[in-house]
Amino acid sequence: MTVLILGASGATGRLVLQHFLERKISTKIILRPQSHLSDQAQQDPLLTVIRGSILDFTDVELAVHVKGCHSIISCLGHKLSFKGIFGQPRKLVTEACERLCSAIQSLKPEKPVKFVLMNTAGNRNLDLTEAVSFAQRSILCLLRVLIPPHKDNEDAANLLRTKIGQSHNSIEWIVVRPDTLVDSIQVSKYDLHPSPTRSAIFDPGTTSRINVAHFMVELVLKPTLWDQWRGQMPIIYNCESAEKKTPRSTH
Repeated sequence: MTVLILGASGATGRLVLQHFLERKISTKIILRPQSHLSDQAQQDPLLTVIRGSILDFTDVELAVHVKGCHSIISCLGHKLSFKGIFGQPRKLVTEACERLCSAIQSLKPEKPVKFVLMNTAGNRNLDLTEAVSFAQRSILCLLRVLIPPHKDNEDAANLLRTKIGQSHNSIEWIVVRPDTLVDSIQVSKYDLHPSPTRSAIFDPGTTSRINVAHFMVELVLKPTLWDQWRGQMPIIYNCESAEKKTPRSTH
């Protein structure tokens, strides 16, 4: 088994990488030339580091990098800076997702490749009737217009939901939606829901990055968990943030 990680130098991506290497899983990462890894990770014989921007690779180059990968996890996101939010590429996540899907399809794998996309609780799953207040809808409309990364997250998830769909021959997908991200040094109990149980704007929960990383790794390593959430957009909360709610399933 080989997995490919995008955004492996980021706050959540590096934790995904750490989980896979600790479990002795062969791992590839696509890393920008200026990005850094820990010395421990760089020295791991199970790690292959591919330097470059995913949007700069040719179709042939990207297909070579994707070939042989059982699963792909995208933790790509926009840096929290003026340039990161308003600069180019504004559709980083969507374009990366689209190019990866095209590369997978060009390879015609014998078994579908598992694609996990890290997203946000502020993005609605339009396949379901998710209750959203008028006030929240209004704010999300403003975010969609004023904050490019929000629309990028929506468009990336919708690409998987509508263009790849539920019965693709080459790709299976899950979009993971954490709420407000916080740091923690260890994995804790977390709750999983098909849809938000609280408002991402007016009553946000919290989700530890390490819990998000753990869940995404578990998804690609445990077939029963994958089958449970395949083609869905699960919400993940730390248990402490959801204790007043009734969980659908609990880690």
